[in-house]
Amino acid sequence: MEDLRVRISQGSTFEKQVGYSRAVSDGRWVFVSGTTGFNYASMTIADDVVDQVEQTLANIDAALVSAGAVAADVVRVKYYLPDPADFEACWPSLRRYFSEARPAATMLVCGLADPRMKIEIEVTALKPSRVEEVRVRR
Repeated sequence: MEDLRVRISQGSTFEKQVGYSRAVSDGRWVFVSGTTGFNYASMTIADDVVDQVEQTLANIDAALVSAGAVAADVVRVKYYLPDPADFEACWPSLRRYFSEARPAATMLVCGLADPRMKIEIEVTALKPSRVEEVRVRR
């Protein structure tokens, strides 16, 4: 039997230091690890929560695409924020990104690994079956 599990890295130093993958694709399922607003090319992060959420969504999108999925395939999203007052400012970006998927969602208030981080997002996606893909394309 062919191994359907694929591990996806984005080159974050955290991935190597901690020993995890940005995303894991297994069959139709895609699990994207908690992702923050770090620009992994420069390992920098913006101060503004809206800038961070935009970079976070770009990082998630890149992981999903690498796994053969898109934002519309997301079925579950979890938001982690140290300051709940920051969440509302993120809503327009989140609404735009998740508008087609409308996934089940949870927002948790908690500390994050780096005090510069203002939001972390974790998603689970289910890629369409071939029958669903054909139906959508008609």
